[in-house]
Amino acid sequence: MENHQRETLFSASVVEQQALIPAIYGGVDFTQLPERYAGDIDIASMRPSRHRDYSVRVLQNPELIDRIKNYTMMGDKVADAYAALIPEYGFRALVTLLERACDEGVDAVEDAPIELVRFINAMEATPDWVDMSLVEEGAKHERIPLGTISPFAIRGAFIATFMNKYTALPMTMTGTLTDEKSVSRVFETASFFTATTMPKAMERFNPGFKAAAKVRLMHSMVRFNIMRTGHWDVSTYGIPIPQVDQMPAGLIGIFLMSFKLLANGRSHFTAAERARVEMARYRCFLLGLPEDLLGETPQEIVDLMTARTLSLRETYDDEICGELIRGTMRAELFTDPSLTGRFHRWMERGFSKYFLIQHFCDGKVERAQAMGVQYGTHDKVATACALATIVASSNLYALGMKVPGVAEMLDRRLTRKLARLLKLYGHADFITDARNYKLVGAK
Repeated sequence: MENHQRETLFSASVVEQQALIPAIYGGVDFTQLPERYAGDIDIASMRPSRHRDYSVRVLQNPELIDRIKNYTMMGDKVADAYAALIPEYGFRALVTLLERACDEGVDAVEDAPIELVRFINAMEATPDWVDMSLVEEGAKHERIPLGTISPFAIRGAFIATFMNKYTALPMTMTGTLTDEKSVSRVFETASFFTATTMPKAMERFNPGFKAAAKVRLMHSMVRFNIMRTGHWDVSTYGIPIPQVDQMPAGLIGIFLMSFKLLANGRSHFTAAERARVEMARYRCFLLGLPEDLLGETPQEIVDLMTARTLSLRETYDDEICGELIRGTMRAELFTDPSLTGRFHRWMERGFSKYFLIQHFCDGKVERAQAMGVQYGTHDKVATACALATIVASSNLYALGMKVPGVAEMLDRRLTRKLARLLKLYGHADFITDARNYKLVGAK
């Protein structure tokens, strides 16, 4: 009986990765759960009671628990198969071929590998549940926070990945510990999410579609490179960057929105909120996430993210997590020497610390200090200035977007502002070079 249970621990779709992409999954034991997967949840120990209530609801849904368990060991089959061609083509050639397929169509790539054809075809197969007009409307609403909040929050939001050793290790191993690399990664992340909200950005042959394809390939190359180092312990960490670890990046905005709605007694989205959800769901599709990880209602979205959070064992390791956090917080993101530039830099640094404390340290300054991040009086003043700036500009745009004629003018203004931010963030390469990897903390 025990052997039978071990053989059926994961779904056939998960196990077939071993046969489809042996270069990455050939040595993975799919008969055991990795240490990172938390199956022993103590509801009584959870701090906020509302989290406890949502957790009880999730734990009473065995199908959802099983779904998250399977995606804990699931990569990206089409992108992984393409990345596995690195020994034959080299990583730069694969990136170049993908870029051409995105720009001109896969038929324009002479002797295109079948793996590239399948990769592009999968991204072009827009699901029936996607309403592209709603996606475009959602992007318009998303431009407001990206133009008003993101310039202050990009550093703090980027840190989310670093707070747990199981999710942070791939970033550590790819050699992104230096301040310079931290700046690059923060700006790449900001560039991706900003680019995908520009008008019609995610339509085929447009920059958002291409950026999503390159992000997928980058993640798959990380999986391929790390798995063949011999320094990745699957029994502890599972597979690098599984599907469940991509959920927070793609869904955090609509999760926070959904969580707030439920807390206020609402169970349905307004038309504008629904458009934002549709935009996020389509972006996640382009990034390779399956539909059954993308909820439609506030309750579904909160349940999915809660289930993912419950599945990840909470472990902070200073060697793996601390250096990433400190390097990111030290990095000089903005270098504009003007008075306005220096003022923004001061506000952003204070606000990023506030963001870290509020979202990842349970609001406790002492926890941030234990990580090596100091939050003093000058940071508090900077945070207050940043919050005042954010609230004022966000409210102005939100109100203006409800006025015909004014809405169009404000959206054009926002689009121009995002274009300037994209220029500031610089060209995003979305590449990973195994020669720079650091075999830190893997075993």
